[in-house]
This record gives sequence, structure tokens and C-alpha cells, in this order.
Amino acid sequence: GQLFPTLVLLILGIIEAFGGLYSNTKRSKNDFTVEVLSLAILPTLIQLTIFYLCFWFMAKYFPELDSYFIDSSFWFCFLAFLLFDDLSEYCWHRLSHVNKTMWKFHRPHHVVEEMGILVTYRNAVLYYAMIPGIWFSGMLVFMGMGTTLLIYLSLKLTIILLAHSEVRWDKIIFKHKFIEPLAWLVERTISTPCINFAHHGLT
Repeated sequence: GQLFPTLVLLILGIIEAFGGLYSNTKRSKNDFTVEVLSLAILPTLIQLTIFYLCFWFMAKYFPELDSYFIDSSFWFCFLAFLLFDDLSEYCWHRLSHVNKTMWKFHRPHHVVEEMGILVTYRNAVLYYAMIPGIWFSGMLVFMGMGTTLLIYLSLKLTIILLAHSEVRWDKIIFKHKFIEPLAWLVERTISTPCINFAHHGLT
């Protein structure tokens, strides 16, 4: 589930670099360190640890659910990830903006002067360690939805990277009047740079 997003990350990073984002940057060395470490820690240490704990917990207390949904349809499993991962992460993110304690964990993501793919996972470690969606995903994989997760995660991570990138791909759909209906649909389906940059207060 990480291979395609990693390729997208590299491509966007190269485009941003050639566009001068990293050579003419407002980022300090500390910013670069925090962002690179955050980018590396989430998919390795945090996600793998959470999945291991979920597998251990489910095997110990709910062994009868092992591979329970292995023969379920792709769309049933995909919907399960949308509800238990994507929706729960949205609620977690929203809570992080209204709760003072939660905001402390999420604040590093917003104290930036410029966007780019390196900002994508810039959060306190505890922000991701406690995120419900990763725990739910671990349980769903235990229950047999692992194949669907590979596709779902590739799609989700690609959208998140594209939303934070300085490669403003959504300008194309907003520029031309005749594809306005498409722009309307895209805006209400996924997060785009236009929406995310506004969320960060950088536009």
C-alpha cells in the first residue's frame, strides 16, 4: 500500500525541488529535520507497532474474527475503511482544532510558512499514535480486509500528498469554465491543494 504513494512522493518532491521550493525556502534546518523524521516514522514505527498491537489484541480476545471478512466484496471492505478510517480520522482532525490539548499535538502541522509534500505528516508523534483510524484499520486487516487496504491506502495517501504539494494541479480544473461541474464534484469528494492551503491559512 506504500509503493505507489512513495512513487508519487518522489515525483512531487522532484517537481517541487526543480520549482525552487527547497533551494529558496523559508524552512529552517530544524523544520527539515522534523518533516523528514515525521515522514519516515509514521509508515514504519507507528503504523507497524499499532498493527502489531491490534493483531495481538484481536488474536487474544476475538480469535473467532480472524479472517472473518476474507470473502467479502471489495466494495464492502472499501466502505468499511471509509467509515472506520477516513471518517474517524476526519473527526480526530476536527477535534484537534477545537480541543486545546489535542491542538498541541496537531499544531506542528500548521506552524509552517510554506506548503509542500514534507508538511504532509508533520505532526507530534502522539497525534498519530492515538489516531483511531490506524487502530481500526489494524483490526479490519486482522478480520481479512488486508487486500482492500493495499488499494485504499494507495488512493488515500496519494490524495493527501497531492493536497499538500506545491504542485497546484487543481488550478487546471478551476481555470476553465466548461469543466466547472467537474471542479464542483472534485472539491466535494477529495481534499485539493486549494482547499488544504486555505485550511492552513496560506491562501
